[in-house]
Amino acid sequence: MPLSLPLHSPLPNTSLFLPLSSHPPNFTLSTLPTINLHRRRRINHHHRSLTTTTTIRASVIQYDTTQQQPLLQVNDLKAKIVENGVEILHGVNLTVNQGEVHAIMGKNGSGKSTFAKVLVGHPEYEVTGGSVVFKGENLLDMEPEERSLAGLFMSFQSPVAIPGVSNDEFLVMAYNARRRKLGLPELGPLECFSYLMEKLKLVNMKPDFLNRNVNEGFSGGERKRNEILQLAVLGADLAILDEIDSGLDVDALRDVANAVNQLLTPKNSLLMITHYRRLLDLLKPTHVHVMVSYK
Repeated sequence: MPLSLPLHSPLPNTSLFLPLSSHPPNFTLSTLPTINLHRRRRINHHHRSLTTTTTIRASVIQYDTTQQQPLLQVNDLKAKIVENGVEILHGVNLTVNQGEVHAIMGKNGSGKSTFAKVLVGHPEYEVTGGSVVFKGENLLDMEPEERSLAGLFMSFQSPVAIPGVSNDEFLVMAYNARRRKLGLPELGPLECFSYLMEKLKLVNMKPDFLNRNVNEGFSGGERKRNEILQLAVLGADLAILDEIDSGLDVDALRDVANAVNQLLTPKNSLLMITHYRRLLDLLKPTHVHVMVSYK
């Protein structure tokens, strides 16, 4: 049964929670209860404005990270809505290393989905400050399609339908575009079909899904499975899953989580946004962040 977690509830493998205060104090982890804590770090929170949004790293490291390489580095990221100029992100900092699984939680309106959309270059948002480095390159200088080809993938809360474009056509074009970016030869129809069948089994989808138009007439669960199928086919370096558990029954969620777990390697990483503990139990994040909006 889904369990909604308020910000003060203990999460699996976490040790730090920020109280909802207009003047957040400084904390050292030595003054707080710890669970599976292998190292200590001082975390300072500076109150910039009445609507500051920040992320809090849960300092739980369950394995040696000394040899890991930074995959994503976000420093003091600020962004606003283009239409009305309202600033949503007021200085977000995050580092994701290779092989890590990060979860972002928090109340609605705290900026979780905005953060994800800014990372993939959604046109509704404009970056007003800060920097984002992905695999050593300036992510903010890239167009959305360039970010995708570079290895960034995002699964949306409500995937859109694409009438007139079949799943197999979409997946083959996207996969071959990714191969070209990597300097690999494109695959022909027969080779692609064999490759796609392997990925269908991974997400427990029937082959006839390939003949249907992308998400057209799909149920909510089918759309979410289709998103993970795209992730499996493209083999992204960093996957961003925005509430992938929303609208899924227990069986569908288990299938999706199993597929995602099989796609994880020591070289790629996962950033997931969720409200529910059940997804944390299935994907077992190495870091949990709580995004808070101060008002």
